[in-house]
Formats: sequence, structure tokens, C-alpha cells
Amino acid sequence: MAAFPAFPFIGSDDDPFIPVRDYDLKHLDEANGRIRLPFGGWAWLITKHEDVRQLLRHPGFSSDQYRPGFPVLNPIPPTREGASGLFIFMDGDAHSRFRRMLTAEFMIKNIRRIEPLIEETVNEALGRMREIGPPADLMNEFALPVPSMTICHLLGVPYSDHDFFQHHSRAIMDRNSGPAEVGAAMEALNGLLGDLITHKRTNPGEDLLSRLVAERVIPGELKEEELLSMAMLLLVAGHETTANMIGMSALALLEHPEHLAALREDPGVAPNLVEELLRYCTVVRTGLPRLAMEDAVIGDREVKAGESVVAMLSMANRDGSVFHDPEFFDPRRNEAHRHMAFGFGLHQCIGQPLARAELRIALVQLAKQFPDLRSETTLADVTKRHEAVTFGLGELPVTW
Repeated sequence: MAAFPAFPFIGSDDDPFIPVRDYDLKHLDEANGRIRLPFGGWAWLITKHEDVRQLLRHPGFSSDQYRPGFPVLNPIPPTREGASGLFIFMDGDAHSRFRRMLTAEFMIKNIRRIEPLIEETVNEALGRMREIGPPADLMNEFALPVPSMTICHLLGVPYSDHDFFQHHSRAIMDRNSGPAEVGAAMEALNGLLGDLITHKRTNPGEDLLSRLVAERVIPGELKEEELLSMAMLLLVAGHETTANMIGMSALALLEHPEHLAALREDPGVAPNLVEELLRYCTVVRTGLPRLAMEDAVIGDREVKAGESVVAMLSMANRDGSVFHDPEFFDPRRNEAHRHMAFGFGLHQCIGQPLARAELRIALVQLAKQFPDLRSETTLADVTKRHEAVTFGLGELPVTW
């Protein structure tokens, strides 16, 4: 096992758009596709586009990180306490039960209703950045506030609490955090959200948490502790991943100013541009872990029951058999929509319509309102968050 490459991989220090270094690719080939896991054991790394699709839709693989032998990639609390509604780590009917409660909320038609709110949020953030004046940190002034304010409005969380939940979200999403630190951060967020849910029992609003309390908790269909962890999942995932995507997308466009100009001239190119950015950046670089519950064949790989596998989304999104010249950023490519940045199958990201809308609106307005925007740093010098569960930039200094 010592000969297997250590995982998760760290991307290039010189270029944040290179998710896996040549050294690790060579080492992976030498180990016949096996990796050494950070908390012990090994796993098969699935990298081909079609193989990842096959794995993620296969019913014989579990997403339950508390099963013995599960390929844990990030620190987790030692017990399920406080995690009873984290449905992304559930299988079968348990997963479907929670997901059904949220599906309608994130349907495209419902997201379109809040697009004016997203645009207002984007414009406010850009206005504040303009007032600060150049240079400014685009991550802190724009990429993070936009999804934070949006998810706060959607859930009914006061934005005045954003510093608190962003601080604890970072702890949860940092692979350097120990289980105790993750548990403490989850407990802190549970305290914030628990008080909020109690308040919404008697003071409901026009928000998702109020609806879930009234329609699911009070009738007895959903336990309050289950709603707590569901809300924490939506709050953390709802701003952290999109913030990183906005930052990486802005950097990609600053590195390719011709595409930034094209977006400014014709906002109609935005939908396909967003799909290509999702493919090219793929911020979930640690991949999606699974545990085989039965013998299975994935591609040309025989996986035995009890063995671990990791679906490497970033490498699948650079598969040359699907994406022509995959290392090249091409917003005009026809096959961009075939990416798996949101996963695939029953567990694919439920919030992807919201993320797409936020990305599209944020980038269109950024291009429109800051025609002279340019980066103050090089790709090699930009601060990278290699140890985060979702890859991103620590800061992005810009001027105009």
C-alpha cells in the first residue's frame, strides 16, 4: 500500500486549473489505479467519464460514510449525532425521503422566481466593491457575499449571522480540521439554526425553513434534529461551493479576456459559458467516495464487495474521449453540458439550478459593470485552498 499515491491529490502550484499534477498521474498509473487514503486503507480511483457515470448510478455502491470500511476523505464526527438529516451520506429510501422534501424548492421554475433577488444581490455586492475602489479582493467582496446572501434569503437565515456561519463552514470544509473541530463547528451551527427553527414555529416567514417547519416538522413527518442537519447541509453547501466557483470562474475569464469581452457584448453566451466553467474548474476535486456493497464491474475494473472506490469528477471532466482538447478552456464547445461537476445519478447536487443561476447572473453583471477588470496577481501567485473539500482561491486581488 505504501507504493500507492497519497490521496487526495494536490493540484499544480503554478496553475489552479490543473487539478492533478503529472507526477501523481504517473504514480497512479504505476499503482494500477489504486490510491492510499488519508485515514488508512486504499481505494480504486475511477477517472474515465463513462466509468464515473456507471459507478455513480450503480445501486450496489453506498454513500454512507459511517459504514465500516467506507473511504473517508475528510474528517467526520465519530458518531451520527447531529447528522441525522445529512441525506447526501444516505442510501436508498432514507436518502429519497429527505431529498423529496426539497426537490420542488430547487426546481428551475422556482429558481427563476428568485432571479431578480439574485441580480439585486449581485448588484449590491458589485456596488460595494466599486465603493471600496481598486485594488479589491474579488473573493471577499463579491464571490463569497453573493451566494451567502442568496442562501440566507432562501433559508430564512439573517445575513447578520454570515460571519458566524462562514467561519464554522470553513472549519467543516477544511481537510486539515480534526473530527473534534468539525464536531464543534457542527454543534455551533446547530445552535444557531436550532434557535432559528424554534423562532419560526411561532413567527414563520416566506422562506424554506418556515415551510419545512409548518409542513413537515409540526405534522410530525420530520424530526427537528433532522431539519437541523438538513438546514446545516444547505447552508454550508449552498454558499461554499458556489463562492469557490464564482472566484475560479472570474479568474478563468481574467486569464482569457477575449471571453470576458464576448460575455459583455452578448450575455446570451452565458449559459454555455457556465457549463464550460463548471467542467474546466470542477471545484469538488477530492471526488465522490463510495463503498462497494456487492461485487461489480466498473469499466474494465473488477471491484469486490467491501472495497472502496472514489469517483474523480475533475479527471472525468478532462476525459479526451468526451471533451475535445480537454485541457483547453473553450466556452463555445458543444459538449460542455456533459460535465459531471454536480455529480451524477440519484445523489447529484440538488441545488444545481440555483448554482447555475448565481454563476450566470454574477458573471454577466461582473463583465458588464467592470469592463476594465484585470487581475493583480499571476496564476502561480494566486492563493489556492488546496486543503478545502471544495477547491477555491483564498483571495483574488483585482483592479480596474
